[in-house]
Amino acid sequence: MPRTEGQIITVGVSGASGAILAQKMLVLLEEDSRVARVHLVVTEAGQRLFAEELGLASGDLKQLPGRILGRTPVKIVLLPNKDVGASIASGSYEVDAMVVIPCSMGTLAAIAGGTSDDLVARAADVMLKEGRKLVLCVRDTPFNRIHLENMLRAQQAGAVIMPTIPAFYDQAKTIDDLVRQYACRVLAQMSLPQEKMYRWSGHSASREAKA
Repeated sequence: MPRTEGQIITVGVSGASGAILAQKMLVLLEEDSRVARVHLVVTEAGQRLFAEELGLASGDLKQLPGRILGRTPVKIVLLPNKDVGASIASGSYEVDAMVVIPCSMGTLAAIAGGTSDDLVARAADVMLKEGRKLVLCVRDTPFNRIHLENMLRAQQAGAVIMPTIPAFYDQAKTIDDLVRQYACRVLAQMSLPQEKMYRWSGHSASREAKA
């Protein structure tokens, strides 16, 4: 059973479009009292993603978590993607859940193939072999057969495949509404349900709320 407090989470960020999703995920984890530590691993393409989509210029990589949050992080620790000897690269180090957000098709292929040639892929491999929660927020369109087969292989190995598809039933008014709802859905898969998540209660209840 997952711990209800003091949880340790790994967040991987690869080069697929969707830096804003990673940013929202990190903000929610930083604010969640049930989370004690967040290990952040960003691929080289992921660093470029933050620069191009959020304007977070590359510099001292250790300062990236603070630039993402807009304040000094308390829980988030950045680990170099080349450090395959980091704590999260071993199954003896307990991590409650891991998410790769966004997850490029290249990162998906590395995870599905078990190559473990960088820290994101190795940490994901550890989650699968230890039977722990791994959520892959895959981002690309359209999917070719290789993409689909890799998703199936990863899912059969124990991963949750959660494409970055926004929901509209909550009548979102802003991009932030869409991003927050998606991030909350991902966190619910990681046993970290959020009060901010919209929950569908049926057509009749929806009509009554508008009355």
